[in-house]
Amino acid sequence: MGSMMRMGGWFGAHGLILLLWATVIILPFWKIFSKAGFPGWLSLLLLVPVVNLIVLYVIAFARWPARRGPDLPV
Repeated sequence: MGSMMRMGGWFGAHGLILLLWATVIILPFWKIFSKAGFPGWLSLLLLVPVVNLIVLYVIAFARWPARRGPDLPV
């Protein structure tokens, strides 16, 4: 029973590390998506496996709403 009690603390620390890591990933992409003219909440999709790759490709090759002027080649 004692080892189970010690593991409870580890799970709490693991959850805190996971939350910190998710924040490190989400915040910069939220800013990038906002500057590109897309809603910032799209960065939350980066936490979902496979969907994150799809979102990054769509953002990379889509026409950015924040871009002004004539379309320039990428």
